[in-house]
Amino acid sequence: MTKVLMVLTNTTKFDHLNRATGVWLSEATHFNEVMAENNIVVDYVSPQGGYVPLDPGSIGSDEMDDTNWQFYNDANFRRNALARSLKPSDVIPSDYAAIYYAGGHGVMWDFPTSDAVASIAKKIYDNGGVISAVCHGVVGLLPITNSDGSKFIAGKKLTGFTNEEEAINKLTDDVPFLAEDSLKAAGAVHTKAPAYTEKIVVDGRLVTGQNPQSARGVGEAVLTIIGK
Repeated sequence: MTKVLMVLTNTTKFDHLNRATGVWLSEATHFNEVMAENNIVVDYVSPQGGYVPLDPGSIGSDEMDDTNWQFYNDANFRRNALARSLKPSDVIPSDYAAIYYAGGHGVMWDFPTSDAVASIAKKIYDNGGVISAVCHGVVGLLPITNSDGSKFIAGKKLTGFTNEEEAINKLTDDVPFLAEDSLKAAGAVHTKAPAYTEKIVVDGRLVTGQNPQSARGVGEAVLTIIGK
């Protein structure tokens, strides 16, 4: 049985702004749909385990397509992904062919500081698996290091949520840092498409997507690599 591990945020609100946040639903569901279509089991982990909030913006009427409704109405998804996600200590990395970091603004606070999740990701990669991420979820790549202490993403080609897209959100000054800037500062080779258009970058067994529009494409690229 092929399994993939999805990483979700525990962050419920912005730090200095009275605005709720969490996982961006479509970034979980559109990737998940690809896995479900190919009989791949998805497990869910978060930095703290347990409750995973949904970003309210991701369940507005304009965002709720058929895929989102399918998973939102699925009791198993709500229970396993949103109510009782795994703690990092619950995870056996060798069980998984890939790890996928879903986004949403909440990840900006807990993904970059989760060395436990980063360790899981590196073990999956070292076992021949895939590391993948979409949108703000790419900041989960920042704490992943090589055995010599160097940054995992240094010199690697990738993409992620852009400064332009954050400016369109009018949240540039409300996030702790900008995803695009942080990737470049870590030595990654960052490329991007026009705002809110699909872009997928594959560099060996690293797969990244720029924005919510890229979540399904990331899933399809991961699928190709793991050979399903």
